Amino acid sequence: MKFMKLGSKPDTFQSEDKHVRYVATELSTDIVVNVGDVKFYLHKFPLLSKSSQLQKLVSTANEQSNDEVTITDIPGGPAAFEICAKFCYGMVVTLNAHNVVAARCAAEYLGMHETMEKGNLAYKIDAFLNSIIFRSWKDSIIVLQTTMYLLPWSEDLKLISHCVEAIASRAVIDTSKVDWSYTYNRKKLPEENGSESNWNGAMNYKVVPNDWWVEDLCELEVELYKRVLVSINNKGIVCGEVIGEALKAYVYRQLPGLVKGVTRSSDLINYRSTVDTIIFLLPDEKGCVSCSFLLKLLKAAILVDSSEVLKKELIKKIGHQLEQASVSDLLIRAPEGDSLMYDVDIVLNIVHEFFIRDQYSEIETLEADEAQEFKKPGILSEASKLMVAKLIDGYLTEIARDRNLPVSKFVELTEMVSTISRPGHDGLYRAIDMYLKEHPEINKSERKKICRYMDCKKLSVDACMHAVQNERLPMRVIVQVLFFEQVRAAATSGTSTPDLPKSIRDLNSGSMRSSRSTPNADEDWDAVATAEELKALKGELAALKLERKRSEKFIEGRPSVDKTALHKVKGLLMSKKIFSKLLSNKHANADTSGSDSSETPSTANPEYAKSTSSANRRISVS
Repeated sequence: MKFMKLGSKPDTFQSEDKHVRYVATELSTDIVVNVGDVKFYLHKFPLLSKSSQLQKLVSTANEQSNDEVTITDIPGGPAAFEICAKFCYGMVVTLNAHNVVAARCAAEYLGMHETMEKGNLAYKIDAFLNSIIFRSWKDSIIVLQTTMYLLPWSEDLKLISHCVEAIASRAVIDTSKVDWSYTYNRKKLPEENGSESNWNGAMNYKVVPNDWWVEDLCELEVELYKRVLVSINNKGIVCGEVIGEALKAYVYRQLPGLVKGVTRSSDLINYRSTVDTIIFLLPDEKGCVSCSFLLKLLKAAILVDSSEVLKKELIKKIGHQLEQASVSDLLIRAPEGDSLMYDVDIVLNIVHEFFIRDQYSEIETLEADEAQEFKKPGILSEASKLMVAKLIDGYLTEIARDRNLPVSKFVELTEMVSTISRPGHDGLYRAIDMYLKEHPEINKSERKKICRYMDCKKLSVDACMHAVQNERLPMRVIVQVLFFEQVRAAATSGTSTPDLPKSIRDLNSGSMRSSRSTPNADEDWDAVATAEELKALKGELAALKLERKRSEKFIEGRPSVDKTALHKVKGLLMSKKIFSKLLSNKHANADTSGSDSSETPSTANPEYAKSTSSANRRISVS
């Protein structure tokens, strides 16, 4: 820490008690200066020669035949006044980063300028600040911290602005010119193993990171921190990633409980001020701050009740890099008093912002070149879209556990990502199954809405096997899963796909009702599989055991058939029988014509029984 000594005479100030200070000399004192609760017994001559304010006060006291003057509002209080008084006596005074601002403000209050005496205290302090303090990184930070206790004097004297400019100018210099030592809890970088001592004993590391200054600013009060960051950013030298790192470090230092969702009501105003400031300082460029941190900041903004404008700004930034988020990041607690566990509306808004990026890109393309008939690709990559689809599938699975989550919210979020073409729908199926499990009371129309956006063709073998035994699904979905699994198994094993009844063809082509079916038949397809139906299938499975064993012996006797093919053959034999059973049951219930029911897979293609799917092993009919 830099310091400056003024004066040469010994310090003869003494204390009688904590409320009395006097100068121990042979001359008796002739004036008493009351500063706060402390009485200073001093001499007029050395004081009046350097302080215009004391001249006025003493003149007024003399007119009233009084030898006491009172100072109630001097910045820095008794300690700062004592520094000024010692300077007037020519005693040794040591100024440093901790007391220099108080001394400067007190000198200004007392009028200790060049007009009173050349080389007066105000002039000497200004020289010390400009030549020493503002050229020292750490001293500038300490001085800036002390200015907050001396407002408005420190502001009027431009001490704050000078400190801010000094700090900002040091933060943006080339790292090769930085003599930097580690502070606080920053960990040493792997490549920074060597060090050498310079003249003042500080450690001069070989490699100085671009964010070397980040931790040192974390102790600043939020308004001062804001001014420093704005000044650094305005210089246009420091990249957005470093600014983002600085903001993250500040939040974790100042709000360790808030980022974990914990706060005290007594700190709410200060916390809100900090959160609002950090949101204001966030860089505009995408990726400068991680999506996870932005979501933590959003949770904090909700907790401290920040303005809607700031929360919308955060939501926009999160939406622009949503693919980086995790499911746990999106689990934002619903407001107090809300029946839901999580705030789904906020996530809907975030996903909406994610898709808006494509719309903006298309609009800009059309405005830039209306003559062209094609559009440039959107700024969203397919990889980003797939990551978001997977993310929302996982989020749906989590919120599906909420017993109070309405179908409309679940469907709305599912629909928003349904436009993303993804290779698999296992995640969506898992979310649907969880919702149906936790909400058994929903009707068949709602079940149909829940399953509408799931593509059975894109379920994995494991998901298909789970689906065909899932009594919570509408029968329509089970039949579709069985059909597509048969088609896939047939294509893999090289056999032909059997002809299907018209009602199934209509079902799988998206037709809501066959031209030959009845309303009751359509309701049966959308209904949940009954226990009787599943029990009937159990009998079918038992009857197939002998046939399966014979098929296994026949296939295993061929040395060129691998285990995977064997499993698929088994599964197709099983799924074919179950599929036929379901179809016949549904046709019987709906009283459909015999022309369709006669075209079951077993009668239409006798050879089809030799092809299988792996569905059999996971079909539970109990």
